[in-house]
Amino acid sequence: MTLPLFRDDAYLTRTSAVVTGVNERGGIILDQTNFYPTGGGQPGDSGRLILADGTTIEIATTVKGETPDEIVHVPAEGSPRPDVGAGVTAEIDWDVRHRLMRMHSCLHLLSAVLPYPVTGGQVSDGKGRLDFDLPEATLDKDEITTELNRIINENHALTSDWISEEELDAKPELVKTMSVQPPRGAGRIRLIKVDGVDLQPCGGTHVRNTSEIGAVRVRKIEKKGRQNRRVSLVFAE
Repeated sequence: MTLPLFRDDAYLTRTSAVVTGVNERGGIILDQTNFYPTGGGQPGDSGRLILADGTTIEIATTVKGETPDEIVHVPAEGSPRPDVGAGVTAEIDWDVRHRLMRMHSCLHLLSAVLPYPVTGGQVSDGKGRLDFDLPEATLDKDEITTELNRIINENHALTSDWISEEELDAKPELVKTMSVQPPRGAGRIRLIKVDGVDLQPCGGTHVRNTSEIGAVRVRKIEKKGRQNRRVSLVFAE
């Protein structure tokens, strides 16, 4: 088991940890980590693990392991392997993570601005997109851009909470995604709330306030099927 520190503190850039395993492909498992693993449309974190003697292991990405509660840090090619039991300092590439957090939070706003079922989505560095189950309809790039930036500038707080799987079953309207359901089996589901704007299950990392997102714009709107519309965003900076 890897304790996911990022779940309670998305701003934790460095933490101490202990190597509990190295798999056959060289993936490194720690007892706890601030590295987010690929999932929910958000890429896994990159960064480095620093050993007590100063040796640095560059981490190219982070993924989920063979069990739901295992997180694997994937070293860059040619990086050394640590010994099991070794203490490390885990340090994420914060600038990249923060951009991903900003965009992920913005996609939650987009799903509130366009209240249609979501068929897919992806967060990338500096950009993101959501696909909507939407029949022939006119979506205006400028109108969506204006509404998103209005909400961003209203300084809404983002917080997380937990509900039981049974509570979520009683409120199916909270799940906006058609193709991806919240992970089950732990008995509880994490919710992300944008105060006064949005509430939905999500295991990703988010900013504390919409003001952190910064200005965005709709880059393009594409037709991806008879009833599928893709709305792509970028930072306006």
